[in-house]
Amino acid sequence: MATFSSVTRQHVLQAIAEHDTRGGEQFMEVYGFEPSPAWTLLHEGREYDARAVLGVAHRFATGRLATPDEFSGDMPGAVAILRKRGFEVTEPASPVRATPPRAPRSPRTTAVRTRTPAARAVAARDNPPAICPTCSMTLPATGVCDDCS
Repeated sequence: MATFSSVTRQHVLQAIAEHDTRGGEQFMEVYGFEPSPAWTLLHEGREYDARAVLGVAHRFATGRLATPDEFSGDMPGAVAILRKRGFEVTEPASPVRATPPRAPRSPRTTAVRTRTPAARAVAARDNPPAICPTCSMTLPATGVCDDCS
């Protein structure tokens, strides 16, 4: 089974660029993937097969293509990697639950959890970490420099 920890955002963007250059059908055919509409990667208003893009991104990262068989057991884990890299991925519709749903969360918790990875990245960019004026190290959450205090 492939591990995708070495796949960076740049590798995924390379795979998307190749998908755009070849066209969806030829891209899937060249790398031996069958369409999987359940997992769709959304990027700049376009939809891509998440398995195929991640498999080819793995090839750019490691030199070895992640085959379709390697996704069978851990597609949610593979999707988590794409999300950590800032991509939006749709999931298959979940089956109807027999148990009642949990109580709704507070509005603040819901708002934080529904932000996309891209929105979190923008928020992190807009709020740079505090820096110690003396030694230029990043300050801990206490706001007091561990080295200069």
